[in-house]
This record gives sequence, C-alpha cells and structure tokens, in this order.
Amino acid sequence: MQFSHFKNQINQLKNNSLGGLESQFKLVPELRIKISEEKIKKNNPRKAAVLALFYPDKTGKMQFLLTKRASYNGTHSAQISFPGGKYDKIDNSIQKTALRELEEEVGVNQTSVEIIRRLSDTYIPPSNFMVTPFIGFLNERPKLIPNEEVAELIEIETNELLDDKNLSSIVLETSYMKEIEVPCFNFSNHIVWGATAMILSEIKDLLKEIE
Repeated sequence: MQFSHFKNQINQLKNNSLGGLESQFKLVPELRIKISEEKIKKNNPRKAAVLALFYPDKTGKMQFLLTKRASYNGTHSAQISFPGGKYDKIDNSIQKTALRELEEEVGVNQTSVEIIRRLSDTYIPPSNFMVTPFIGFLNERPKLIPNEEVAELIEIETNELLDDKNLSSIVLETSYMKEIEVPCFNFSNHIVWGATAMILSEIKDLLKEIE
C-alpha cells in the first residue's frame, strides 16, 4: 500500500466501524478464548496502551513499527510488540500513555505523531493488563532511538500485513502455557502472536476496507 493512498483515506479510517472481537479472535490464542468478559471485569485488569505507528519508506510504501522486547525476568520477555506500556498517574489520558511510551522506547517525539483513532481494547491474561491500542502516523520515516527495553526494531511493510500468506500458527511453550498451538503472523521469520497479533488483525481488517 502506498502511503499517499493511506493518507487520502484517513477520514474513512476514522469513521469506519471497528472489527472488535470478531477481528481480534481471528488471531486469538486458546488461552484467551476461555476467559469470559465477566471474569475479565472481576480481575480488575491494569491499564496499558500501545501505538501502531505508520509511516512511508524511501519509496513511498507504507510500513509500521514493531519492537522486540529485551530479555528480562518477566511474562513478556523477548516478545514482539508495539511500543507501549502501562498507564502512569502522570498521564492525563490513556492516549497520552501510548504517546509517552512511544517516545521513551524508540525516541519518536510524541508531538510529531498524528493519532487517527483508538482501537478496541485487548485483554492480556498472563499479566492482567487491558491494553488500549491507538493507530497513528508520521509523514516521513522517523529517526528511531531505542532504549534499554528494546532489543530490536522491526519495520514491516503494510502489504505483508494485508497478505493472507503471512497468517500461520506455531506451537509455543512459555512460562504460563505449555505446548499450545497459537495463530500468528509470520513476517520474514518474525513471529507475532498474542495480543499484538489480535490488534494487528483488527488493523488489517480496517485497512482492507481502503485498499
């Protein structure tokens, strides 16, 4: 997808209906399917936010940014995700959380980002976070300066997201689940699953409407 086409369709992106759970559950792990909305509410999840940032490459094609987390003693160690993190009381909104975390993690000035819209909240059972995703863009590729929380920057061409050939599944074993098959995106051997894949699935459905 050309970035110029994307920009011309921003008003439509802002106003089109979101896919919500229907979109997210195309890429949902079995672990999440078994959790009812009532149980989620009872768990009183902590708030967090992420930002799906889109921008053009040198040829004008649109791409977006993912990060591989640094290894640490925690639930989401070394996983691929969007820039983002937990809500802080210094933030005056959950959108501010997404922008602040983007700047802290990859060095993108938060005032330079134009937010298109908020997406559907996504629950992460292992860490008990309710994540609010936002989609935003820049008019040119930013200078990316990762902090110590980021092991790798991953820039994905949007056409890879829209291509169903990159949908797959993988058997995983983590600290909180054993040998379970989960749906995923496979972007040039970057395996994206869990909440990030669920959010990407909703973004994919949204972008398909403007192809």
